[in-house]
Amino acid sequence: MLLGVIADDFTGASDIANTLARGGMATTQFLGIPKRPAPCEAGVVALKTRSIPAADAVAQSMAALRWLQTQGCRQYVFKYCSTFDSTPEGNIGPVGEALAEALGAWGVVACPAFPGAERTVFQGHLFVGDRLLSESSLRHHPLNPMTDSDLRRWLRRQTRQPVGLITHPTVARGPATIAGALKESAARRERLVIVDAVGDADLLAIGAACKDAALVTGGSGIALGLAANFSRTGTPAKAERVAGPAAILAGSCSARTLQQIEKHLASHAGMAIDPDAVIESKVTPQQVLAFVKQHAGGAPLIYSSAAPDKVSTAQKKHGKGAVAHAMENFFADCARRLVDDGTRRLVIAGGETSGAVVSALGLEALEIGPEIDPGVPALFSERLGLALKSGNFGADDFFEKAVRRLGGT
Repeated sequence: MLLGVIADDFTGASDIANTLARGGMATTQFLGIPKRPAPCEAGVVALKTRSIPAADAVAQSMAALRWLQTQGCRQYVFKYCSTFDSTPEGNIGPVGEALAEALGAWGVVACPAFPGAERTVFQGHLFVGDRLLSESSLRHHPLNPMTDSDLRRWLRRQTRQPVGLITHPTVARGPATIAGALKESAARRERLVIVDAVGDADLLAIGAACKDAALVTGGSGIALGLAANFSRTGTPAKAERVAGPAAILAGSCSARTLQQIEKHLASHAGMAIDPDAVIESKVTPQQVLAFVKQHAGGAPLIYSSAAPDKVSTAQKKHGKGAVAHAMENFFADCARRLVDDGTRRLVIAGGETSGAVVSALGLEALEIGPEIDPGVPALFSERLGLALKSGNFGADDFFEKAVRRLGGT
């Protein structure tokens, strides 16, 4: 294994695996830390650590690092969300510092930019489209509301050591200048360094500058320029299509997912799931199974997604953690029943929902297939086709498009 990635959720893992596969690396996504050696050029270990306490996230990430080290990796990547989902008490900083310390690295790139999905970093501030992160819909995120766009300031709240910044004029001068600036940051004992990127050319230059870096951190875009640093001998796997019934499970409350739900419901059957009804056992996975069977062949949609005010009301009534836990368990149980009943194509919206579903299905690894929309590949196991979509990714017609792509059309 040449490159090892530690991803903090399952959708983000498939996102960066997709980037590496498109870069020409034979890539495998592992669902949790594997129990045995796994030959590939790029290995992506998908964890479910984005919203858990920092100490737990550090422990799991360090365990993933130790496994990747046994595979002989030359470089490591810590992958987090391109919208830097993390509260001031969050774990991006603690995990990044712990990995860097373990690898003896200073001046480590921290760049969540993904221009293909309209996430850019300029003067250390994160933008979503033409809006600052703190002015976007992410300010209402139900678990990790982002209220500050200054990544250096945000990250510094989570770290013990100084955080550096390399602005776009330096990045624009190319890989050698970026590498020099990173060395200067290391000399100042800055462990993590926010690096500007407003286009793919910037990410390619950053990747080239990190050719000899032990550790790189960022969103999936950071991998655009990393594959070219390795002399590869393998051939990316060619995934086959999966035939059989399809279903869509949407647990994300992002603005983009709400648009995708509205689009899909215009021509497909849907079943709305109310968190109150789940917590009070008024709706069951068996009812979901019956609904999907009733609409077999029509890509039925099961969704709990709602506007921020409705989500907030449920959280105030039951508690934020209780609502999230109940919905993740509900969708996980639904997925198990659907697959046991013969569903072979599953489209999942939402990072937490995706992690719960894939864990419940007991899958160990996924083959990376063709890209459905930027950042979202088709994924295949021996018996299933999956699409794991981060909340804010995908075009409005993503759900129908994903079902078709998993079926080979």
